[in-house]
Amino acid sequence: MLPTGVTVQDEQGRFLLVNDAAAAQLGMAGSELEAPASRELDHRRKTGMELLRTGSHAVAEECVNSDQARQVFLTTHRPVRIADRNLLLSSSADISEQKALEDHLFRSAYYDELTGLPNRGVIEHRVNSLLKRDEPHGSFALAFLDVDNFKHINDYYGHPIGDALLIEVAKRLGMDLRESDMLSRISGDEFLLLLNPIQSEQEVAEYIRFTLERLRAPYFIDGSEIFASTSIGISLYPEHGRSYDLLRQNADIAMYRVKNDGKGSAAFFDSSMEREALARMKVEQSLRLAILEKRFCCAFQTKVDIRTQDIKGIEALVRLRDDEGVIQAPGTFVNLAVELGLIDELTHLVLTEIVKSIDLINETFGPDASISINVAAKQACNPEFMRTFALALEATGYPERFMIEVTEDAFVTKTHFQDEILPIFRKLGVRISIDDFGTCYSSLSALADITADEIKIDRSFITDIHRRPRSQGILRAIESLSEALGMTVIAEGIETFEELAYLQAATKIRYAQGYYFSRPIFLEELLPAIPIASEARSSLASRPPQESRPALARGERYRR
Repeated sequence: MLPTGVTVQDEQGRFLLVNDAAAAQLGMAGSELEAPASRELDHRRKTGMELLRTGSHAVAEECVNSDQARQVFLTTHRPVRIADRNLLLSSSADISEQKALEDHLFRSAYYDELTGLPNRGVIEHRVNSLLKRDEPHGSFALAFLDVDNFKHINDYYGHPIGDALLIEVAKRLGMDLRESDMLSRISGDEFLLLLNPIQSEQEVAEYIRFTLERLRAPYFIDGSEIFASTSIGISLYPEHGRSYDLLRQNADIAMYRVKNDGKGSAAFFDSSMEREALARMKVEQSLRLAILEKRFCCAFQTKVDIRTQDIKGIEALVRLRDDEGVIQAPGTFVNLAVELGLIDELTHLVLTEIVKSIDLINETFGPDASISINVAAKQACNPEFMRTFALALEATGYPERFMIEVTEDAFVTKTHFQDEILPIFRKLGVRISIDDFGTCYSSLSALADITADEIKIDRSFITDIHRRPRSQGILRAIESLSEALGMTVIAEGIETFEELAYLQAATKIRYAQGYYFSRPIFLEELLPAIPIASEARSSLASRPPQESRPALARGERYRR
């Protein structure tokens, strides 16, 4: 009746005693003679005869596979002598649950749960093993792969679809791999591919080319047709490094070069990329230090009623003072701040600067002027940040003064911005503006579902609008739709009198901003407070109709 299986065998391999647990394990329904042959029974008989012949004992794991489940037993064999006979006493304990737990822990430690691929520790160990051999003619390639725009895919289609996409990408990457190759998922949407051995760079280039073609084919997941490209950087041993860390780093650097050059292709590492990476690292360090030392400042640009020249509101534009005190435009650091996860802190710094200077802002631009703050699409799709930011706006005591400017891709993703985040700001009285309209999706069907207060037409539509009939038609369509949806239209980037004159004569647009009215004004320029609004109005009134403001110098931008 013991739950442990017990058997006793003689030197001829005959079973003298078999309890119920052992009989079930060995597939014995009755006596030994009546029992059907089984692999487990034959193995036990042969093992017993060999151990009795040598007089040794043993401990072994035995696996039994049945239709129901796989069982693992820990079996102890010990020779004993009873009544002048040499017998083998064997006992088997069921350790199936323990082994299942061990297997789970092993796979969790060394394999990716989603794709089943080896993790970074496994491929690092494999590469280090190859490096230890240091074979004279041994060469291999390490490829760093990153799925392009995966964050957008995750936001738009949802995380389950994103996970399914990663599984399909892993399957396509795993096609045609040799036994000596290895594919690993090292994090998120990043994979590492070891190609070993290789004969030449051309051989690797050809393989990667076919891989890219395979990855570009559409993915059909849960009724959606998804197009996803992958950027690949490649390093070669020994040309590009003699350690795993250096080879992986150089492949990573090459991959980022591909990202910067347009994505969806591959590049081999070269020394020029290393110099670029060092320069980028220096910028990253400077940015982190600037945030730590709060070396950011705000410039304010007015939104003007082009019929009355009254100031409707202002937009807060972040600027960075470098180590020498020179003001840096946002194009040099905003995208990097988003990529490094520093943009949230930067946005809060802008709000703090506004609150500290609210009296000066009111005196200069008027107490009724709205205050616009830019929020990156990545932030707008992050509920945790947006709730925190809403609390910060509420804490100012005048949240209804603020307008949040977000690009249109924040509205068309499946991150519930419209349903979950927007109501929080509506409750506070904070208004919403669609920034840079016309440069992203520009989906009219999506626009119809957006409950925004303001739509800002991108500068690219406004430049020389008086000379571009096609842009004029598009502008009229956006204007009509915005009017029907109850959104205020802002024309961005007015720089010449001709552009302003066209908007006044040929459209119903009331509001605009740009260098024609005012460049971004820094707070220190407002000390002592200058009646900017009055100056702007008098300047516009006195300007002759034919006067045209000179175009901006190369690289100078009026806003982010």
